Amino acid sequence: MKITFGQQTTKVKQLADTLGQAISMNVYKTGDSLPSINQLSAKYAVSRDTVFKAFLDLRERGLIDSTPGKGYYVTNKLTNVLLLLDEYTPFKDALYNSFIKRLSINYKVDLLFHQYSERLFNTIIRESVGRYNKYIVMNFHNEKLSKSLSRIDPSKLLLLDFGKFDKEGYSYLCQDFDQSFYNALTQLKEQLFKYRRIIMVFRKESNHPQSTKDYFNKFCKDNHFLCEIREDMNTPIENGDVFIVIKQQDVVAVIKQGRAQELKCGKDFGLLAYNDIPSYEVIDEGITALSINWELMGRRAAEFVLSGKTVQEYLSTEIRLRNSL
Repeated sequence: MKITFGQQTTKVKQLADTLGQAISMNVYKTGDSLPSINQLSAKYAVSRDTVFKAFLDLRERGLIDSTPGKGYYVTNKLTNVLLLLDEYTPFKDALYNSFIKRLSINYKVDLLFHQYSERLFNTIIRESVGRYNKYIVMNFHNEKLSKSLSRIDPSKLLLLDFGKFDKEGYSYLCQDFDQSFYNALTQLKEQLFKYRRIIMVFRKESNHPQSTKDYFNKFCKDNHFLCEIREDMNTPIENGDVFIVIKQQDVVAVIKQGRAQELKCGKDFGLLAYNDIPSYEVIDEGITALSINWELMGRRAAEFVLSGKTVQEYLSTEIRLRNSL
């Protein structure tokens, strides 16, 4: 075990994490004695106090204990988990909190974001291989599985969210951006028929799957709705428009534009957001949302970590009907 001490955290935590990782990878098994404080102090060129505090950290996690004459020894195994998400959003916060809530103190979760950068994604995967017991990963693309994921034992890997590609042999918890989206709009036909035209705001730079636009057009054609897809909110709102919005900033843009034109959301125009967040319950008396249950995804991901059982599931798209529609 080598440590290059950095300044991002204390030497105590870095040493404790290194020893904890060694325990999780079975370098030290349950019942094994750890090197003495003097040995670790000399090996890593740190003070005896640093080693002692690192041992206290591991003891508080329930990983080691000590007895007179035996020194410190392993009592339990630490499970290291990589949770690699695409980018931070409030609904990813719900996923993360639900995920870690189900895991005990013996599970150490490293949360990272790849920001839809293929290069960063591949670097994180390459540098994490062999360091973790479980890998919970949001791929960076909906249409193709990253080749770098072939480095990871499929039994240790769970794919999240995206997944319109061959996933045979992998565990996954995904959402369907196509037919499930179409079906959700079908359930809302009664509300949508109150409006003259449906407008989807889908920014050119959006990482949301492009196939959603095809199913939006299909829904409108099948049900004889006037429709339009816009890349921004630079066009005034017309009375009788209803907007389907992918990005949270466009929810704000639609509401601000409506207020500037003295139009009331839910009366003069409608608004339907993708992916529910807590603030949608209170903004403008409530914003209707289409969303999978992100807390459920977090719980199911934790169950995969705990049980190791294969899971292959598409989560249903739910409707949170509020006053904006």
